[in-house]
Amino acid sequence: MQISDLKILFFDIGGVLLSNGWGHESRILAAEKFGLNYKEMDQLHNFIFNVYEIGSVNLDQYLDTVVFNHPRDFVREDFKEFMYSQSVELPGMLAWLKEWKRDCGFRIISINNEGKELNDYRIQKFKLHTCFDAFISSCEVKMRKPDPRIFELAMGIAQATPSQCVYFDDRIMFANMAKTLGLRAFQHTSFESTKEILEELKKEQFDRFGPPR
Repeated sequence: MQISDLKILFFDIGGVLLSNGWGHESRILAAEKFGLNYKEMDQLHNFIFNVYEIGSVNLDQYLDTVVFNHPRDFVREDFKEFMYSQSVELPGMLAWLKEWKRDCGFRIISINNEGKELNDYRIQKFKLHTCFDAFISSCEVKMRKPDPRIFELAMGIAQATPSQCVYFDDRIMFANMAKTLGLRAFQHTSFESTKEILEELKKEQFDRFGPPR
């Protein structure tokens, strides 16, 4: 196998394969369910969530700041259970990608922003190890998108040059950052559109180098 035929597919997870781990929709629902002041909660979330996503504070410390900064009539474990329940599989993409990976000839690696507890839960719950060969998660590498260093680290770990990599993200800002580093990058807008791109990449690879061995 020549180095020129190496291709790495980098994927975001939230918004592509799964729902966002703790997006604003989930926080609104939490405020309604637990009787929280959403405006205050959201302000505090914005102060600390980036710090949580790079692993500098754990989930309990995040919750101490955002939720349990006042006495509550519910317990921490119930709130955590609600947080975890907000992670759901998006229709089509993950199940299809797990099957497609079996003979696609590509390595697939995540580049995702996620706090550790949510990240670990999502990987285990949705059996993401059957889809990904490695995880470049913000909580583990202590940097988060759109920091260009996380893309550079991912390519270093994969031992791939930018031209050998393709990246998918639902957020156009992150896809554009990858492009500035020389990666082919696509904004994920739907299962069907991303599936079409992946099938074309597979066809290109097969046409040039034959089936994967």
